[in-house]
Amino acid sequence: MIYLTFGDQPSGVYSSQVIEVCKHLEKSFHIRVKLIAFISLRSFLSNRSKIKAQYKNSVVLPMFPKMRYWRFNLLTLSFISAFNRKQSIIARNVIAMQLALKLKKFSLANKVCYDGRGAIAAEWNEYNVTPDEKLKSEIFKLEAISVKKADFRISVSSQLITYWADTFGYQSCEHVIIPCTSMNPEMGQKVIKDEARKKLNISANNKVLIYAGSVAGWQSFELVHNFLKPWLQKDTGNKIVFLSKEDKNIDSLKTEFPEQIIQKWVSHQEVGSIMSAGDYGLLIREKSVTNRVSSPTKFAEYLAAGLPVLISDGIGDYTDFVREHNCGIIVNGNMPASLPEVSNDDQFRYKELVHNLFTKEAQNEKYKKVLKKLNEL
Repeated sequence: MIYLTFGDQPSGVYSSQVIEVCKHLEKSFHIRVKLIAFISLRSFLSNRSKIKAQYKNSVVLPMFPKMRYWRFNLLTLSFISAFNRKQSIIARNVIAMQLALKLKKFSLANKVCYDGRGAIAAEWNEYNVTPDEKLKSEIFKLEAISVKKADFRISVSSQLITYWADTFGYQSCEHVIIPCTSMNPEMGQKVIKDEARKKLNISANNKVLIYAGSVAGWQSFELVHNFLKPWLQKDTGNKIVFLSKEDKNIDSLKTEFPEQIIQKWVSHQEVGSIMSAGDYGLLIREKSVTNRVSSPTKFAEYLAAGLPVLISDGIGDYTDFVREHNCGIIVNGNMPASLPEVSNDDQFRYKELVHNLFTKEAQNEKYKKVLKKLNEL
């Protein structure tokens, strides 16, 4: 079987949601999974080495320059496929799915599964993902084809299924919902909290929020800034740790509150131990289609570190999850008047939620259904 990606560069998310999925399918179901990854020419050799170091059974190829010319990559993919037995394909996102459907049309692939990671046309237009207006106008049609022509579908949320139904007229039940899962569900053990705080020069009395991930436009940083500012002004003992790359937005906040802002960019393996220093995880997003259908990768990681989540209303399936499982606080623009202490029992319960619902092992029945539909089992 082939897992096909297009335009996704190596990152913590790629490791967790692509490479670890390939490894999991091989280990749990004893099928051989070949990862075919088209990546940018920029830093190609370095990024190719990163992917192959993590997953040996991978073929990493340079994308044809400029995303709008994605069809030219079909020549490379067809050439590779012609010298291998016909296989089924799981395609991550719209362009990869278009390539997979072309291979099927040319009888170079069996069944194809669309791995839908979000509302792509909405995201491209809401957050100007690409300046290429021609491609932005085309992506809606391509996404509709991906949803409708797939033999089977993976969705990251029930809200995304609703979006497909409302937007593209999707009426089939040929799908499973598999949320973004935690790569390391044992991260963030309670016993290292004091040690983690010492390394960051944080005292036991400080109230600490953790923000993990990108501060890109669609992550709603201005909203985060306005949410945090009154809380930081209220008490100099309130601190926030950004597990993000250096960014002018974070620098601006650090200028206002130099002793209260900590910024770190570490390997994915180190994230859990740093998260352990916190009291709450932060998942503040603006209202948009992109955010409504999403499955934020950090949600499970916060819980796995024993952190309840401060979450905006209307974030994928997760606002309702927090409400149902009492594992955080739903906010509507303002910081709660108080942030209650989290008991050891609650921390254990959050980690148990991750173990039962947000690990790849917990999703095995759904993965099995995918593989059966693709005639791999």
